[in-house]
Amino acid sequence: MNQPDMIRVWDPLVRIFHWLLAASFAVAWYTQEANYELHLQAGYTIIGLVCFRTLWGLIGPTHARFSDFVTGPRKVLDYTKSLLRQQASRHLGHNPAGGMMVLLLLLGLLVVTISGIALDGAENWSGPLAEMELYRHKQSILDIHVWSTNALLILIPLHILGVVHASIAHRENLIKAMISGNKRSS
Repeated sequence: MNQPDMIRVWDPLVRIFHWLLAASFAVAWYTQEANYELHLQAGYTIIGLVCFRTLWGLIGPTHARFSDFVTGPRKVLDYTKSLLRQQASRHLGHNPAGGMMVLLLLLGLLVVTISGIALDGAENWSGPLAEMELYRHKQSILDIHVWSTNALLILIPLHILGVVHASIAHRENLIKAMISGNKRSS
């Protein structure tokens, strides 16, 4: 049986970013009570990765760019409906639902990391926001940090579910593609 022609879709920086981000979030989640310093380092790693991905989304190769996969809500809704009906068209890069998920995850990660840095300043008078006297707002900052973490804990399984569903619908292992960088050309 002939193998289909493959094309490089995900550049090495997107793939490294993706897996480092997943690992950093897991470390931050699992160390939240057990190891504060490691939790902080994971958070700083995440914000650095989010900043990198934002820049790469503007200047990176075609399929890394936001302009390649960010669409309006109507296209996202239409694509999601067609996916559920098993009639969704295949996309070489991110599909409209995947593009929306990228934006939601990046935004959620930005909120959770900035609120985490603010919380460190409010509770410990340390970090880049230490001098801002945030202790007065400690509870509100904590609420934002917890809420945004919980939102991510909903979005991440939805992301994984979407990847699995699209992999089955299009008969293409998208997890393998995020490791190798390659997808079928057609």
